[in-house]
Amino acid sequence: MARIEYDEDEQPANRANPVDWRRRIATWTLAAIGLGIGFLLPYTLYLNHQISERFGELRWQLPTRVYARPLRLAPGLAMDAQTLKTELDAASYREGDGVRPGTYAREGSRWRISSRGFRDVDGAVGPSRIEAVVSGGRVGALKDLSGDRAIKSARLDAARIATLYGQKQEERRLVRVEDVPALVTDTLQAVEDRDFAHHIGIDFSGMARAAWVNLRSGEKRQGASTLTQQLARSGLLGIGREQTWSRKFNEILYALLMEARYDKGTILEAYLNQVYLGQRGAQAIHGMAAGAEFWFGRRLEDLDTEHIALLVGMVRGPSHYDPRRHPERARERRDFVLANMLETGLIDQAAHDRAVAAPLGITAGPGSVAANRFPAYVDLVRRQLARDYPADALQGAGLSVMTGMSPSAQAYAEASVTRTLKSLQTGKRPPLEAGLVLTDVHGGEVVAVVGSGTPTVHGFNRAVEARRPVGSLLKPFVYLLALASPRNWSLATWVDDSPVTVTLDNGKRWSPGNSDGRSHGTVRTIDALARSYNQATVRIGMQVDPRRLADLVRTLAGIEAEANPSLILGSVDQSPYAMAQLYQFLASGGEIQPLHAVRGVINAEGEVVKRYDKDPAPATEGDAIAARLVTLALQHAVTSGTGRQLVNDGLGRLNAAGKTGTSNDGRDSWFAGWTGDHLAVAWVGNDQNEQTGLYGATGAMRIWSGLFKHLPSAALRVGNDGLDWQWVLQSNATDAECPGARRFAFVAGFAPPYQPCDVLLPTDPFADPSQDGSEGGERRGWREWFGFGRRDPQPPPAPEPAPAPSTPPPSE
Repeated sequence: MARIEYDEDEQPANRANPVDWRRRIATWTLAAIGLGIGFLLPYTLYLNHQISERFGELRWQLPTRVYARPLRLAPGLAMDAQTLKTELDAASYREGDGVRPGTYAREGSRWRISSRGFRDVDGAVGPSRIEAVVSGGRVGALKDLSGDRAIKSARLDAARIATLYGQKQEERRLVRVEDVPALVTDTLQAVEDRDFAHHIGIDFSGMARAAWVNLRSGEKRQGASTLTQQLARSGLLGIGREQTWSRKFNEILYALLMEARYDKGTILEAYLNQVYLGQRGAQAIHGMAAGAEFWFGRRLEDLDTEHIALLVGMVRGPSHYDPRRHPERARERRDFVLANMLETGLIDQAAHDRAVAAPLGITAGPGSVAANRFPAYVDLVRRQLARDYPADALQGAGLSVMTGMSPSAQAYAEASVTRTLKSLQTGKRPPLEAGLVLTDVHGGEVVAVVGSGTPTVHGFNRAVEARRPVGSLLKPFVYLLALASPRNWSLATWVDDSPVTVTLDNGKRWSPGNSDGRSHGTVRTIDALARSYNQATVRIGMQVDPRRLADLVRTLAGIEAEANPSLILGSVDQSPYAMAQLYQFLASGGEIQPLHAVRGVINAEGEVVKRYDKDPAPATEGDAIAARLVTLALQHAVTSGTGRQLVNDGLGRLNAAGKTGTSNDGRDSWFAGWTGDHLAVAWVGNDQNEQTGLYGATGAMRIWSGLFKHLPSAALRVGNDGLDWQWVLQSNATDAECPGARRFAFVAGFAPPYQPCDVLLPTDPFADPSQDGSEGGERRGWREWFGFGRRDPQPPPAPEPAPAPSTPPPSE
């Protein structure tokens, strides 16, 4: 084949020209740069906008926290050592020196308590150091230790009892960087990002140092990400396990942009509030402050060196270093952080050695951040707030809901319910349930609520939702209406307890009998109520008029009931809460006090936005006097009537007033009783409305008794304002020394006329001048007492012993 020769100026068609390659490379480079700028610039602007939305305004979803009432101590307050300890423990106080905030020290009856500052509905309360003497069931002297002076009262910060989350189950408590202990922020930087103060968001020297530390230890002990990158990863990208180039690219861009927009203090503060520190079910723990509460049950400012080291150490992996599940792994990580603290001069050798030797110090449970330990009480809180805050506005709103709950009272109530139901649950009875409401008689705060026999289980709240026949619990209000007419009725008025028949509007005849199947003749009004005689009560109620009774219960408690004669004996279905509202009128001395679980609401800025604990209007004179008379009768019910088992239980010291109630066939057992400080209404029954065989005295009253055996409460004292006490024989006032006379309280100006004793005494030596057919009623006539006309004088009969718990009461 002949060889083809080319001219110098000619080139083959398929031969590349070097000039064309250079031109193409330049073109491609410019196109890539343009493409990169065209993509990166809008993308960077997009990320910058994301930072403005999600970081710049710090729009984190904060949970709404629910608190108990602050514990108030004052000389004379009913209190014992166990109750005080329960209250302090609930509020995350710890036994210590009583000097550091959040600690207490006890020496015999003396308690030194260092409280933390807090905000309540009536303003901010500063920290304090007090000494309280608790002995003899009450608070003695109370002293301010900082000023070494006696004080009249002191308040301690409240326990947190529940958390209401939004769509995200995130637990977070915002802190300002200037309020965080310096040892926390310094340790965080020493371990996670030593060049934080100087880098621009990414730290090349830190990467090299981390690589060297990990290579030397043979494991990943130190990360290369800066605090800014970590914040971008968890706060803006979201927590994710996947490690992709795109995710890392976004993380770096976010970090650079944040450093360009914000100062170091703002970035560090955001990190302290965002860092992920654990999980409890669906509940994520974010932020150093929430982490301190979750793991140690303490506030961030109360942490010791070893706690700070462990908290900072868990930033690397809360699940991996979980001290409750992996204590040895957590200890090793803590000691590594302590070594860093020593190396960087944050602590000295002595502090290091002490911290290394210290236990981990974590709580057994999730500290004070549990979502809802008291479902029945929190249910009542939600119901009260519902009229002012829709559910979506309440949850995750960062509010502080201040309630009236007493943690110790709630604990005693729950224990009494579970213990009593266990003792009553025999093989012959259907499954028993219970509901209980405990209130403060001074202001109407709901102190405790138990909604079932298993109080911590969420579900049907029987204290609020269960509506069951109340039976004799309504009788005191029949007598209240009667005694409000002092010209016609008094506690000493005679009433007939013989069989009674009432013709109803439909022509039918109603003939109720007493639960003991007997009639008791002519009895005093006070005894008819104390012994819960149905026949006598119906006679009084028909004279009072059932329509007035229906109006009364509607006015006092919003109870709607048909005004028929059977209402006199409690033929209306109501909940324990509704009955507590009704009885609050009597327990408060005649005040109309709306019950409330919530005292007030504080927003995220610390401002009070709503108050519910307004002072009730004082009772009118007539209401107060009528309430006193009914209270005296119901104190008589406890000492000599259907509630007398309480005295046998050792509760006579409380001078309590109370009323039992039993529905037909023993299906529902009720008891409402109050002391000088508290009212409790309890119900026991079966969800399927089966017969339980329980009376008020053998079921619900046992719960009441079990509660007040432990709950410190003042004795009930009934005032004498507007009352006139007189000794009465038959239907006349007489001398105190007159044999057979009995002392009664009357409305002032309405006492019966006076007659000398010798005029009232019968001439028949064997007559009984009292004509009192009630058991244990008035003393016998003086001639019979001393045996006149008898061969062998006899002493007065001994009082009848109280029945055993399984014995039916005299009547219901």
